[in-house]
Order: sequence, then structure tokens, then C-alpha cells
Amino acid sequence: MIAADQTKKQSALFIAYHFPPLQGSTGTTRTLAFARYLRDWNWHVRVLTVTPDLYPQIKEANYADIPDYVGVIRANALDSQKHLSIRGRYSLLLATPDRWQSWIITGFFAGLKAIRKHRPNVIISTYPIASAHCIGYLLSKFTGIPWIADFRDPMAQPNYPPQRVVHWSYRKIETMVFRRAARVITTAPGTTEIYRERFPHYPADQIITVPNGFDPEMFAGIDANAVAARGAQDGPCVLLHSGLLYPEERDPTQLFAAIHELQNEGKLTAKAVQIHFRAPGNEANYQTALERLGITSIVKLLPSVPYQEALKEMFTADGLLILQTSNCNQQIPAKIYEYLYCERAILGLTDPVGDTAQLLKQLGVPYLARLDSKDEIKVALLGFVAALKSNSAFKVPRAQTLKFSRRERTAELAKILNEVVAQRA
Repeated sequence: MIAADQTKKQSALFIAYHFPPLQGSTGTTRTLAFARYLRDWNWHVRVLTVTPDLYPQIKEANYADIPDYVGVIRANALDSQKHLSIRGRYSLLLATPDRWQSWIITGFFAGLKAIRKHRPNVIISTYPIASAHCIGYLLSKFTGIPWIADFRDPMAQPNYPPQRVVHWSYRKIETMVFRRAARVITTAPGTTEIYRERFPHYPADQIITVPNGFDPEMFAGIDANAVAARGAQDGPCVLLHSGLLYPEERDPTQLFAAIHELQNEGKLTAKAVQIHFRAPGNEANYQTALERLGITSIVKLLPSVPYQEALKEMFTADGLLILQTSNCNQQIPAKIYEYLYCERAILGLTDPVGDTAQLLKQLGVPYLARLDSKDEIKVALLGFVAALKSNSAFKVPRAQTLKFSRRERTAELAKILNEVVAQRA
């Protein structure tokens, strides 16, 4: 067993696939913020991640987001889809538990080398990318260092993953986590309850919700007053959804149908409303759907932009959209906290009993509708636009959103780390 030197500043080894210079994933911000702010609680962080060639998209400018006091260890690996496919096809066994399964081997040895050199007090791995939890488990078992497993989403769910072998592997990894981990962290109350019910033998108070949040430093270069929305009464009302529209988790089909019907009824026009989807992914299919419905004058698909530009755009929109289907009721999109910081009106298209809707309700947001209900969306969308046009739309006051700062979330994590170290001692 490798023992940490308690006379030195305490340190943590984070295992995370999502990290700069990756572009287009909010998953980077959680680990990056923890790495940035843990120093304020006397913790030094090193991040074990992958080489940039394993990311679907990178931006060189994103390297600047990594503070110089955060150590970064990059392990090479293979992406089964990119490196092992033949004419775009590859065996599912090469993508179990995920396409980066070879990172389990390279990450383990890179992590072991870092542990022997730096003697971290705690190991933390973050999902999604299931391989990260496999590395965390192996390093903890081999070295005896306590391990914390962070679930940004629940893993095995009904009908997810749809492939039987991958679903089986997810259940095995969850079992490994709840046999070995000193603490389990989730980002939403629903996920916490799922795991407390699924693993009743594991101490319930050691499954802890540490939600996502906004990172104030990422907004530092944005003058909110200079870029504030001009007022919807002066022209088309601009509604924005920033980020990916997953076909299953954020399916916009009923939203598109509602817009189509409202346009045909003469209740929604391009002169009155513009709805923008920034970097939604799956653009070809969505564009085809928009053209088929004849709503391309109202709905626009926009390309990816650097992260700070995306944040700035949120300030300039009149209203912001959240889309989430009921199969994600135990999750809260990370972008919702950035929306809240921008102090813009929010329309939540999500199941009213899910964690996302509950958060919005607690904050007083009145504009809600089920994402799978065209009729509910029509009513909510018209009411939302009318409120924006009359300059009476409800906006969550900034004073209520400051508690969602990533710095505050890091204080919660630091408390957990200190408890784990003290318990081990």
C-alpha cells in the first residue's frame, strides 16, 4: 500500500476524459472548476486525462483555461470508432464499456506512475466515460488510496445503454464502485435516490449530491451590461438553446411540430420570433426536419463557437430554452446554471416531476411544458413570447443564483475530501 505524506499539502488525482482542449462539452467545466478552486481549500490537483487526438473536436485556445498550478497527465489510447473501424464499422466488444476502453490500461499505468511520484491523498474519477471509473477502481485497489466516484449522470438505466453487453458492463462497473469507493458523488437528487435504492448496503449518507454550477471566472471577460439583450419589443424575440440536442434525451420533435402549427395558425412569425439552436449536433437530420415543416425562417441551426462566445450569446438572447425528456428526470443539465447566472428568462420544456423542473419551480420559473407534448409547448411558448414582448417575463434574480457558483460547489467537495482523508487516518 502506498501511503501519502501527510506533512505536505494535500493532493488529489482526478481521472476525467473531458478536459481542455476539448471543445463543445460542458463536461469539461466541472472537473476544470474543481481543479481550479480546490487550491483555496489547501488541495493540489492533478488531472489524468487522454491525449487531444482522442477528442472529437479541440480548440487550441482552450489550453489557456487550465491554470498553471494544475498538473495534467495525458495517457494515449485508441478510439475504437476512429482507429479500429473498417468502413465505419467495428465490433461492440471494442467499445465496451466505451470506445476508449484501451485508456483503462494506459490510464492505469500513467496513473500509477503519477501516484508513485506525487503520493496523492485521494483518487477521484468522473463519469460519463465509464473507463474513468475502471481506472479509478484499479488504482485504488492496487495502491490502497481512497477513491471517490463522481457520477455526472446515472449509469445503467432502463433501456440504456441499449446494447445488452454494454448495459451489463455498466452494471458491473456500478457494483465495483459501491464495493470500493469511499464516497459516491452525484449531480442531482434523483440520481442519489437511484443509487441509494439500488445499493441499500452502501451507507446512504456517503452518496452525496454535489450539483453542477456556473464558473464565475469563465464570465470574467464578459461585460453583462454591454451585451445585455436589447429588449424583445424592439424586434424579433430571440430564443436560444445553447449546446447539444441529443436525439433521445433532448428530442425537439414536438417543439418543431408546435412551431409549425403556430406558424400555420398565424400566431408565430419570423418577424416576431427567432429561435436559435447553437451547436445542436445532428444538424443534417434537424435541418431536414425544419425544411419539411417549413419553419426555417423561424428556427436557425448555428455552428459551434468558443465557450466564452457561447456564454456571451446567452446574455444577448431574450429568452433561453431548456429541453429534456422524461427519461432524464434524475438529471439536471449543467447549462441551466449558466443560464441562471445570465439572468435571462427561461422556458423549461421538461417533465414537471423531474429534477430539472423541480429546480426551476423552486426558483419561481413559471414557464414549463412537457417536451413530448406539442399542445403544452404551444401554450407555454406563446405565453413566454408574450411576456418577453411586454417586458414582463420572470427572471430569477442574480442574488438567488450566486449559491450555484462552482466555487461554492468546490467547498462542498473539499469537505468530502477532508472527511475521507480523516477517516483513512
